[in-house]
Amino acid sequence: MTAQEGGCACGVVRYRVEGDPIFVNNCHCTLCQRQTGSTSVVNAFFESERIILTQGELGDYVVTSGSGGPHTICRCGKCGTAILSYYPRLGRLGAGLRVGTLDNPGAFPPDAVIFTASAMPWVSFPEGIPIFEQTYAPADILPPERLERLMTMVERRKAGEG
Repeated sequence: MTAQEGGCACGVVRYRVEGDPIFVNNCHCTLCQRQTGSTSVVNAFFESERIILTQGELGDYVVTSGSGGPHTICRCGKCGTAILSYYPRLGRLGAGLRVGTLDNPGAFPPDAVIFTASAMPWVSFPEGIPIFEQTYAPADILPPERLERLMTMVERRKAGEG
C-alpha cells in the first residue's frame, strides 16, 4: 500500500503513514471506551518510524493500560484529538494509529474485533472479521510477514530499545 495521510479535528496536526499496518484491532475494552468516550477504538499498529508528523505538535498523556503499565496517548495540543498511542509491550518502537484520524479511514479494516465481552449490548460486529471475547495470539491470525515485523519489535524491546 502507498502512504496514507491524516490529521486532527482542527487541522493543526497532520501526518503521513507509510505502508501497511502490522495489525489493526477494533477494541471494545472498557479502557478504550473511557479514553475515547465511545463504544470502541480502531488502532492500526505500525513501526513508529513509519508514522511521520508533517505539521503541528503532539502532546503526551499517560494513562494506565490494561496490563498496568503506561499507555501514552499522543494528542493534538490544540484540539485534543488522539492521533496515536504507545503501549508498554512495544514502548516507542510501535504505535497504534487511530484509524479515524486518517483522511481515508476505510483504508485499514480491522484484522480482529477484540474485547467483545465488554462491548455495548447494542453493538453489532461485522461479518468476515475474527471476533474475540478478550484478545488473541497474533500468530493465530497474522500472515507470516506481518507477524515477523511484530516479533522484531518485541525482540528489540526486550533488548532494551524503545
